[in-house]
Amino acid sequence: MSTVTVSAFIEAQDADLWRLLTDLPARADWLSAVGAVEVLTDGGFFPGTTWRETRARPDGGAEPEEFEVVEATAPRRLVLCSPGAGVDYRITWTLRTVERRRRGCTEVTVRQEAVPTRPYGRVLALILGGLAARAVEGALRRDLADLALAARPARSAEAA
Repeated sequence: MSTVTVSAFIEAQDADLWRLLTDLPARADWLSAVGAVEVLTDGGFFPGTTWRETRARPDGGAEPEEFEVVEATAPRRLVLCSPGAGVDYRITWTLRTVERRRRGCTEVTVRQEAVPTRPYGRVLALILGGLAARAVEGALRRDLADLALAARPARSAEAA
């Protein structure tokens, strides 16, 4: 199993960030790597909710990924799973309110675990592990930067 964890301090309230993370139809509006989102279940956002998003690949292509909510504890913790070819992924978002520079902000941590489900998944992990981890880290950092940028209008609207 390989794990990649990244964190960032985002100057926004955890509730605003939670709203962005859980508004599935709007994900393509603020996530730069996501071209389209298709919600596959009816109703709100809760464990069992599934969706498919088309994400840009580093080679310029696009790849659909399916996600399912495993745990949703607003506005603190979101756990998703995504099946892959020979590997299942578990993505955990943790939001923690902190005071930074005398202002409230949220520390957001994203942790992605890759669990091989087939023998060839283990072989690929051994061969491509470091390269894949660097690519995942870059993607998670981009998602955090996108989240921070998307949260700015929410902060500006509150101040007005």
